[in-house]
Amino acid sequence: MREDLVAIARLVKPRGLRGEIVADVLTDFPDRFENLETVTLVRPSGDAAEIEIEKFWFQKNRIVLKFAGFDSIEAAETLRGSEICVAETEAVELDADEFFDWQLEDCAVETVSGDRIGTVKELMRTGGTEILVVAGETKEYLIPFAETICTAVDVENKLIKIDAPEGLLDF
Repeated sequence: MREDLVAIARLVKPRGLRGEIVADVLTDFPDRFENLETVTLVRPSGDAAEIEIEKFWFQKNRIVLKFAGFDSIEAAETLRGSEICVAETEAVELDADEFFDWQLEDCAVETVSGDRIGTVKELMRTGGTEILVVAGETKEYLIPFAETICTAVDVENKLIKIDAPEGLLDF
């Protein structure tokens, strides 16, 4: 994905015969779809294009989208795996202690004493405390993204300091 874009949905599968497509919502602010008319479609290949939202509605924990010019199940199928993005400048304003998933990805993770643990691959949402998936040199670490553990988060310098409780890094 391009650096200046923020993904807000990932297109999963066609729905119905008129070109609708089901998407996973990737934003904590799903009401933002109310004010969107045009978004950027980023295909898995990296190709990007502006696309117009004709209509949308929420269904369970997902969103169903209908885009202008995509009027059949075959046309919707060509969108599978793509991400719906907005410009980073249009991202919702967060509080000082809140971060977008994409801001945390690729951050170096080290202990408060300076030992390097690895790099954040993704933020896993579990319904409770989010989990940082950190790729170390020889293994992957799952670190709760909680203030008591992640004591300093500096997204500008791509660094997260952790105060790991005993046993967290031993598995």
